[in-house]
Amino acid sequence: MQTVWKGAVSFGLVNVPVKMFTATKDNDIPMKMLHRKYNEPIRYTRTCPKCEKDVEWSDIVKGYEYEPGHFVTFDKEELEAISSENSREIRILDFVDLEEIDPIYYQKTYYLGPGDTGSRAYQLLIKALETTNKIGIANVTIRSKSSLAAIRVVDGVLSMVTMFYAEEVRPVSQIPNLPENESVDDRELEMAKMLIDQLTSSFEPNKYEDEYKARLKEAIDRKVEGKDVKLAPEEKPTNVIDLMEALKASLSQAQGGAQAPAKKGKKAAASAAKKGSDEEEKKPKPAKRPKKTGA
Repeated sequence: MQTVWKGAVSFGLVNVPVKMFTATKDNDIPMKMLHRKYNEPIRYTRTCPKCEKDVEWSDIVKGYEYEPGHFVTFDKEELEAISSENSREIRILDFVDLEEIDPIYYQKTYYLGPGDTGSRAYQLLIKALETTNKIGIANVTIRSKSSLAAIRVVDGVLSMVTMFYAEEVRPVSQIPNLPENESVDDRELEMAKMLIDQLTSSFEPNKYEDEYKARLKEAIDRKVEGKDVKLAPEEKPTNVIDLMEALKASLSQAQGGAQAPAKKGKKAAASAAKKGSDEEEKKPKPAKRPKKTGA
């Protein structure tokens, strides 16, 4: 792992030197923007509309538009000077119980490894958090961006999850068309609770797969081999007409009873698509290669 930040976690007058590592990674399949005519990657340029010339990074400053067309500007050194006081410190303000934090506040997770010195303080903070079952709430500034953060222990390692400040979370009252205290049918509620019980299990992150990524990877492989992309038609959700019937069918499906018609339809569609694809591949036809054009 590559170190993305160095500093210290502080609580009271205790400093714990740490190195920060990104705990998650982006597994999306990368796609480039191409010019349709030539299949060549397009380029982005930084152009000033006034002089109509390309602008080098060294000639770029950041500006705040305080009224339309009028800016106050800051260069990199000015912004670093503003954030320098706390830029190397993760300052724990409070210790709280994990269940007190709504997941809506969480952003991105980092691991905090021990720094070159202070391993005793690092182990002390881990043990203290584990024995009290608490997490630290801290302020942190990384790359001129300040945020709230939760400091906790993950598999014996300190971790930091950046969090939104309360003012950054929109109130639910802004959501349009929310029902206002509509009553629910007792029988439907009981059926919904039974369905939730049937679908309740322990969280096992490895059992969940990125279905879109798998379909995209399969489509890429077929195109590279010069084959047509044939996908089973997507199962389209239908509008719920009878809520009780939908709950009964869902519960029956969850209990392993009669398969819902939609499920059968999906399997049949997938099977038909595969059969059709296999038959299509058996037909003699000239190999189709990916378009390869150039200037």
